[in-house]
Amino acid sequence: MVPIVVALISGPLVILMQKLRKENSDQHAQGQILLKVLGAKVDKIGSKIDSHIGWHEGQEDGKNL
Repeated sequence: MVPIVVALISGPLVILMQKLRKENSDQHAQGQILLKVLGAKVDKIGSKIDSHIGWHEGQEDGKNL
């Protein structure tokens, strides 16, 4: 009788935990994709800033002539 009661109680809990685990894995995959996109955007902004700083340095060199 005890194994039947345990199965009735733990069965739905196991199903629920498996469902939550799958959703968590899906969320992690989506998070990784978003982080890659964000990283690419940050790199692009960094390149633009470096270029802009270089432009300012060129402007300063022209004023000193």
